[in-house]
Parts: sequence; C-alpha cells; structure tokens
Amino acid sequence: MKYYIIAGEASGDLHGSRLIRAIRKNDPNAMIRAWGGDLMAKEGASIVKHYRDLAFMGFIEVVANLRTILQNMKWCKKDLTEFNPDILILIDYPGFNLPIAKFAKSRGLRTAYYISPQVWAWKEGRVNLIKKVVDRMMVILPFEKDFYAKKGYDVTYVGHPLIEIIQDHQQNQDLASVKKNLGLSDEKKIIALLPGSRKQEIIKKLPIMLETTVQFPDEEFVVAQAPGITDAFMHDFTNQYPNVRLLKGNTYQILSVADAALVTSGTATLETALFGVPEVVCYFGSPLTYTIAKKLVKVPFISLVNLIMGKMVVKELIQHELTPDNLSIELKKILDPSIRSRIQKDYLELWNKLEAGGKASGQAAAVIEKMLH
Repeated sequence: MKYYIIAGEASGDLHGSRLIRAIRKNDPNAMIRAWGGDLMAKEGASIVKHYRDLAFMGFIEVVANLRTILQNMKWCKKDLTEFNPDILILIDYPGFNLPIAKFAKSRGLRTAYYISPQVWAWKEGRVNLIKKVVDRMMVILPFEKDFYAKKGYDVTYVGHPLIEIIQDHQQNQDLASVKKNLGLSDEKKIIALLPGSRKQEIIKKLPIMLETTVQFPDEEFVVAQAPGITDAFMHDFTNQYPNVRLLKGNTYQILSVADAALVTSGTATLETALFGVPEVVCYFGSPLTYTIAKKLVKVPFISLVNLIMGKMVVKELIQHELTPDNLSIELKKILDPSIRSRIQKDYLELWNKLEAGGKASGQAAAVIEKMLH
C-alpha cells in the first residue's frame, strides 16, 4: 500500500515515526512518502519536506510567511496527486493539513487524521470541515471524544502516544549512568530549560529563562537544544552564563534526571509531567498575537497538563507575567519537597488518564489498516 503522511512540527515527526513503525508491522512493504523529519526518515519514510522549513507559529508569523505557506501547499497538492496514495494520513498541523484534507477528499482519496486539531480551544467551526473531509479522526486526549460526540461526529480515542514513548525510554534506565554520560553533576540539582524547537520562540523565551539562572548559582541548568537548531545560534544566548550547559537532542535524558524544569508551552509541558518533573510553564508571544489569542481561545489554561486534569497542577506564567523574578519565585517553590510531592501525585493521576486508551501508535495503525481493507 502507498501512504502519504504530513507532519509539520517536531512533535508530529516523533509521533509520525512511531506510527510508521506500527504501520510496517501490518504492511511490511508499505511505500511511505512524507512531510516530516529525521525520526520519520529513520523509520523508512521518504521525506519530501522537512518540518523545520514549515513551522510558523502565531498570527503575525503566519501572515509574514503566508507566501511560503501557500507555495508549500500548492507543491503538496501536486506531489500528492502524482504519488496518488491509498491513504492520506495527517498529523495535527491544522492550518496546513485541513486544506490538504479538503483537496484530497475532492480527489477521492481516503483521509485519516491522527492527533486532532485543538478545535475544543478555538475555531470550533473547523469541526464542520473535519466532518466533511476527514474519514476517520483519531484523538489522543480523553475529553476530545466527548467533545466531538456533542458535535455529532464519531471519533476514535487511541490513547496518548507519549505514554508508550516514555515507557520505552525509561526501560532499563540507570539514572546515574545517564548523568555520567551527559556530563552532569551528582551533587547539584539539575534544572532543565526547554525553550522550544522554533527560533522565534527561543528568541522570546530563552533570554528570560537564562536571566533566572543568575539567582541560582549553586544549581546546574541544562538547555535542551532541539535537533533542528544550530549550536552557533544557541551559544549566542548561553555563552555568558557559567552554570548553564547546552545539550543537543537529549531532551528525554535531561528530563529523566532533572529536579525541575522551565518549559515553553506546548507538547513539552506534557512530556515533562509524564517524566514526573515539577515545572513552570512559560508563554510569551508578540503583543498582537497574544491579544488576538486571548479573545479567541476558550480554554482556562494553556498547558495540556492543566487542561487534561481540569485544574491548576503546574504554574503558568503568561506574557507580562513571564519575568526572571517571577520565574525565580516559582522555581524555588517547585524545588520544595512538599510542593514537589503534591505535583507528582497529580502527575500520577494524569498518567493513568492517558494510559487508559492503550498504545496509541498501534491502535492508530489498526484503524488505518481497517480503513484500507
């Protein structure tokens, strides 16, 4: 069978790679053409566009890069038509993927969507389009199934893919060896800094995170550098901070030994929680982007941890609240053993909620196989 997969971000590349592995168990001769990244390529997908050339976030950033986005969309439609897959599989990335789903449906292609757009947060009107152009939606958050049911659309809850990914990572993990391999101290507390995987979000948030380190001279801070970001770019930020280290492509190893973390809002907040690391969630966008988002977004929290749990489990510092002083105050709190214990108790409940769906990639691959046969 021929599969065409589109993932436009680092997290989509991760989940796409696991999905490809599961698809190949059912279909060893699968031909897979994809928009994604290095992880999907390692699983045998032929990558035609890398996600680092696609990822634009925020209203202003999208408008500024609209010409590039439209050119990519036009090229994708041409490539999709020429490849003529048996099924199109879309992974999140709705601003791009939904128009492509509409195009594919008009050409009579089967369409499967793995990891729903966050229509429950904003742009609920997208549900009507999804119902028309997506043959099967597979959701990864437990409340999404009920949300779609209220809209008259049956979706499949497959569980959250991060559960199996983190379980696999933690198997036979010797934390002392991890610290030694990463060159981290045994005596100092390790604070992880996760500034994001896009240059524009790193530019906004990492300097604030780094200023916070000045108030913690006895701790060791480790910046989790995304694989797609160059060393030179990151060193421009970190060179002046003596207790800060850069580690590239080792986010999960860092989280497995971290005592606390400062994390850019997004999937990383959930990853950090599932590793059991107390965190402070950081968000800072352009003033216009934030003003527009504040009017449109309908949910009470920005982090997935708090949204899934329905309460404030981890502190969120948003826009003007995100300052070095506020970050320092919150970091001191989550390093306190009693507060750490409370957070980790909530994390256990979070894990159980997400584990209930089963192994997401295997379940998603089974849904896709059923669609094809």
